[in-house]
Amino acid sequence: MLWILFFISKPDVFKSPNSETYVIFGEAKIEDLSSQLQTQAAQQFRMPNMGSMMAKSETTTAAAAAQEEEEEVDETGVEPRDIDLVMTQAGFPRSKAVKALKTHDGDIVSAIMELTNWAASRSDL
Repeated sequence: MLWILFFISKPDVFKSPNSETYVIFGEAKIEDLSSQLQTQAAQQFRMPNMGSMMAKSETTTAAAAAQEEEEEVDETGVEPRDIDLVMTQAGFPRSKAVKALKTHDGDIVSAIMELTNWAASRSDL
């Protein structure tokens, strides 16, 4: 079904004194409501809800922490801010972030990709 709305943003309205007849002057504009709904739906897919993403990463973090205890890992050669960034973006505990960073010689993007790909492959099971 096609919904089109006609509107006049600044109308000049005159009423006939002898009847219920109105004359409206102004610039008529068309608003396509179905087009607006399509645009809104497309924006939902373009801009993911950060709250749900954070909740998902917290769930992943909690599940990973529950499966294995947090183990101490030697963090030498790895920047603490890099570790924090990988933990935040991938949603994994510190030990896994350090291991991924060391595996990829400190490459943050590769470490995040490894952890998120691993998590995605585990969720398919």
